[in-house]
Amino acid sequence: MNEQAKKVDDLKLRRCYLDKARRVVVKVGSAVLTTSEGLNYPVLDSLAGQIEQLRRQGREVIIVSSGAVAAGRRKLALGNRILSLREKQAAAAVGQSSLMRAYEKIFEQLGSKVAQVLLTHDALSRRDRYLNARNTIFTLLQWGLVPIINENDTVSVEELRFGDNDTLGAMVTNLCEADLFICLTDVAALYNADPCRDPAARPLHTVGRITPEIEKMAGTVGSAVGTGGMLSKVKAARMVASRGGCSIIGPGREPDVLPRLFAGEELGSFFLPEPQKMPGRKHWIAYTLRPKGYLVLDEGACRAILSGGKSLLPSGIVEVRGSFGLGDPVHCLDRDGKALAAGLVSYDAEAVRRIMGVKTSAIAGILGYKDADEVIHRDNLVIL
Repeated sequence: MNEQAKKVDDLKLRRCYLDKARRVVVKVGSAVLTTSEGLNYPVLDSLAGQIEQLRRQGREVIIVSSGAVAAGRRKLALGNRILSLREKQAAAAVGQSSLMRAYEKIFEQLGSKVAQVLLTHDALSRRDRYLNARNTIFTLLQWGLVPIINENDTVSVEELRFGDNDTLGAMVTNLCEADLFICLTDVAALYNADPCRDPAARPLHTVGRITPEIEKMAGTVGSAVGTGGMLSKVKAARMVASRGGCSIIGPGREPDVLPRLFAGEELGSFFLPEPQKMPGRKHWIAYTLRPKGYLVLDEGACRAILSGGKSLLPSGIVEVRGSFGLGDPVHCLDRDGKALAAGLVSYDAEAVRRIMGVKTSAIAGILGYKDADEVIHRDNLVIL
């Protein structure tokens, strides 16, 4: 197939997925929403109008908005110096109110109402709170509101942070079972090289599968304002793809970018879903939970879980790292330290240290009890 024919087919495929997208998450980065003077109100006005167009077409739209820390930084005249975590949290407290006031005023002028949702990572790491957050957002959508979601920067400590709003946007997309994640940034698309350094760099308008090579392409491109560079956006797209959703990374300040995308214009980079959708609970284990510890496996155990579809038995464990309790998430590593799988353990760390390397028949004699034959049952194990 020649290049022109492939382009036509790719655009048809993109249009097909966009036409079917009924629930959309739009993540807007700090580099799009802010200037050196503070919030960029013309851009906010334009994006709100575009989102209303999508809503009038019968689509539900959820906004994941950056900009609170950047808006607070400008409002407090903190300059461009590096802020400590405490200073970022204070700047977010100042900037978040300005951000929401701007959204509320703009959408009211368009005849719509907004609702603020502030999340921390621990709100999604417990299954009951995860489901409660989802139900709350569903209710807001049923009431015809526009949910505007941000990380609760003011109270988040390092271990409770999402890391960046690209990750948060992907998590919200999967939480709400949205069809499409649109990540608006100050970079036009994913390029095969850094366009700021290589004049021959060309955009990748369609990405069928996110491979290590694709992630390597994204690894050198960043943003001057936000916390997430292109790599974090591509990893976010991979999270969405594994749950059967599509993603677009596109230019947030391009005029009418959203209606032009839905009209089928070749803007940004479009990421196709994985052909096999990961079940919701396993996706939660793989992408939402953070490991409390690590299990290093021998070659036989690596083969068994990767190729054999097996549970993890104690005999294949050669090292236990960290401190974790019964039911906690851990990552399984090979001897080189590469993460192969994530799972929920049937024993705490001390118990696993005592039974690692032995057969399941010896567990009861060593521990005085046996809760399970497996350290991680296959139902609680996800290949990474």
